[in-house]
Amino acid sequence: MTIETPSPLPLRTDLALIAEMVTQDARVLDVGCGDGALLRHLIVAKNVDGRGVELSQAGVNACVARGLSVIQGDADTDLRDYPAAAFDFVILSQTLQATRQPRLVIEDLLRIGRRAIVSFPNFGHWRVRWHLLTQGTMPMTGTLNQPWHSTPNIHLCTVTDFVNLCDELGITIERMLSVDARSRARSGVSTRFANLFGEQAVFLLSKP
Repeated sequence: MTIETPSPLPLRTDLALIAEMVTQDARVLDVGCGDGALLRHLIVAKNVDGRGVELSQAGVNACVARGLSVIQGDADTDLRDYPAAAFDFVILSQTLQATRQPRLVIEDLLRIGRRAIVSFPNFGHWRVRWHLLTQGTMPMTGTLNQPWHSTPNIHLCTVTDFVNLCDELGITIERMLSVDARSRARSGVSTRFANLFGEQAVFLLSKP
């Protein structure tokens, strides 16, 4: 099934898709919230009780300038300080691949939130595979847009890798969206399809 994203789109595609998954009046923690665009949108559009954690001081400053409740923190070390079940949704958008211990981060997301929403660039996309096969160098794409020697990404993964990790951790995938290079999102597709044609992926997760 192809999902029509709203037009005009006020947010980056993956952020707009994440916003659709968040329920009205929810308690939300946005980890790696950047300049606060998603958090601000959720507060205005969905009346959420929103909090944020951001590593960069520039990002924190931008969030505070928007009037958002955001603290400086590191997903790898600071999530463990949050109590269990403190939020309805914990969001990690385009940040998982930059964490040092992604497995532990995912476990923390689902400890402190009833649900987690995770998005990341898919290293299994066919253009990435083709570039490696024909050029023999680390590829650069719209979502992986920095050279290997300066990228913050240290744990790149594929959609299949992520699904396998969720299985290993006993995590339920409630929804998976595959987003192609034209920002078209698809749900209800197989992991194999998403892994081959999705430039990025968005997952809604929960744990029994």
